[in-house]
Amino acid sequence: MNLFQVKSFINYIWTARYKKGYGLHSPFVFKLVREIIYCKYPYYAFDRIKTLRNRFSNSLKEIEVIDYGAGSHTLGVKSRRLSDLEKKSSIRIKYGALLFRIVNHLNPKSILELGTSIGISTSYLALCDTRRSVVTIEGCPETAKVASEAFKSIGINNIHQITGQFRDVLPNFIAQQNKLDLVFFDGHHQKQATLDYFNICLSKVGNETVFVFDDIHWSKGMEEAWQVIFSHPQVTVSLDLFQFGIVFFKKECQKQHFVVRY
Repeated sequence: MNLFQVKSFINYIWTARYKKGYGLHSPFVFKLVREIIYCKYPYYAFDRIKTLRNRFSNSLKEIEVIDYGAGSHTLGVKSRRLSDLEKKSSIRIKYGALLFRIVNHLNPKSILELGTSIGISTSYLALCDTRRSVVTIEGCPETAKVASEAFKSIGINNIHQITGQFRDVLPNFIAQQNKLDLVFFDGHHQKQATLDYFNICLSKVGNETVFVFDDIHWSKGMEEAWQVIFSHPQVTVSLDLFQFGIVFFKKECQKQHFVVRY
């Protein structure tokens, strides 16, 4: 964490009011927290992803990474080892497992990920139900290639990869969709870009749609983007888990924002 993130985390700890669902008066959110966020069940797929993580963490191979987003606070060079990408850029085990449980519990028919990286988070999204197709978009060709090889290595064949900058490929992709069920925003961690992609995807939300945003406290700009997102009139229920921000569009729910200790 940098200094800004440390300050944000301290503020999060002070403002997080709910732990393990205690004090929640919304039945929907109480069930969400108890059955998804605090679930500890060790799903079989986690072992396959652990194998993939270990392979990356022990790899000395370097690739040329094109970063179209805000970049990394710790990796400033274009040539990066796969072991560094696994350690510093891939989703943490705790939050990867949460992604898996969200898919398992909510059973979305369509899943879209913005930001494949080396494919760890995509694997969590895809292995919950291999009959369900996951679409993932990545701007860097070399990183996308590594991810593709990783999926094959652990037998994942329900992922459709799109390589290209979000601003170029996302509008056309969204225009072809009837409805979005789950979108994981994990790339281009800048305020305006995040809001732009949120608004593009917003055109295809339904009552059961869920958006998950990564690194909502990455920077002052990302915090401002998150504030705009959970305050949006179409968003009814929102959860701040520090690393993740989760929003729902359920019309039957009263508009409420929850900061949940996780």
